[in-house]
Amino acid sequence: MRFFVESYGCTMNFGEGRELSETMASLGYSEAASAEDADIVVLNTCTVIGTTEKRMIDRISELKKAGKEIVVTGCLAAAQPRRIEIRLPDAPIIPPRRYDSFKDTILDRYGVAGPPTEVRHTNDAILPIAQGCLGNCTYCITKIARGGLKSYPPERLKERFDAFVDSGVKEILVTAQDTACYGRDTGTSLPGLLRILLEKEGEYRLRIGMMNPNALRPIVDDLLDVMGDQRVYRFLHIPVQSGSDSVLERMNRRTTAAEFENLVSRIREKMPDISIATDVICGFPGETDGDHQSTIAMIRRLGLDTVNITRFSPRPGTKAADMEQVHGRISHDRSVELTEVKNETELGVNSRLIGSSFRALTTERGKDGTILRTDNYRPVVVRDDIPLGEFRDVEVTDARSTYLIGRLL
Repeated sequence: MRFFVESYGCTMNFGEGRELSETMASLGYSEAASAEDADIVVLNTCTVIGTTEKRMIDRISELKKAGKEIVVTGCLAAAQPRRIEIRLPDAPIIPPRRYDSFKDTILDRYGVAGPPTEVRHTNDAILPIAQGCLGNCTYCITKIARGGLKSYPPERLKERFDAFVDSGVKEILVTAQDTACYGRDTGTSLPGLLRILLEKEGEYRLRIGMMNPNALRPIVDDLLDVMGDQRVYRFLHIPVQSGSDSVLERMNRRTTAAEFENLVSRIREKMPDISIATDVICGFPGETDGDHQSTIAMIRRLGLDTVNITRFSPRPGTKAADMEQVHGRISHDRSVELTEVKNETELGVNSRLIGSSFRALTTERGKDGTILRTDNYRPVVVRDDIPLGEFRDVEVTDARSTYLIGRLL
């Protein structure tokens, strides 16, 4: 029988999806090129916003109509299993916290298909390092799905990391729901784990996943010391979500706008060429025009490299779903304005890099050429056809709001 793991959502979910693929292959199932070519589809779901949840439900219906055997995993399986059961009353539903039972569930349901098979080789790898987080944001359904922090043992992570490098992988993404929380439940820390992983010799790049400001603050100096290793991308993803303290309080973000700005300043002071990405939720319940303008002012003031904007979507079971909602038209208009400011800001940041040269890693194919990532994780598009996983020297010749254009040196 042939299988396909179809993953949606965050980097963490895609990393777990790859692990599920390895488990299927260990039981002798052959990996198909797509869900349409598979007998068994492991639908690894996301439910972070309403449109994603609807897409998951629609996809279940499509696969069921196509006559596929369906195993549902991911956050929808944890947070809203009843929505799955109504449509697939007999299908296995395995939430993330029960992934240790995935192999036995497949064995009980389908048995062993034959000798172990191989899964598709990729040029990057994803290393999930923990389940859950220590936060309790009022809008977050992922907390309902994933629960509290459960850090994985360093020795287990080290073994997997070393195997990635030995297999020729050049880019490894170390991730969790809140990566900076790693080890708070076991007496260790993210910088400590990274030092253990970096004991592995080789030419590769390690990217650190998303981390919340309040979790990053206590470890920031130690983390930046580790990031002095040239094999670690000088890049951090630190969601602020709003530039308004009143909104941040209703979100229960456990930080203030000033604390976020001070954190960014502290990071830039120690590592001036670092690339920083952030996330903003537009139209959160109770957000006033003044709150919205505070967020715009922060984006312009900080000049961050990347700003990801999401319109608020009330999620079932969260406190924010019961708060007074912002009208959809207002939320839409604010999103449009934020996007214009974001594009203007990012273009300004990227334009300052024209004429700069970087050592960069080829990571993916784009419609306009090959995409390389600089040491601070900026994407550079070159017209040349370069094998993935190679390091090349590039010069930036032009800029767009979301990427750089360059030439090989």
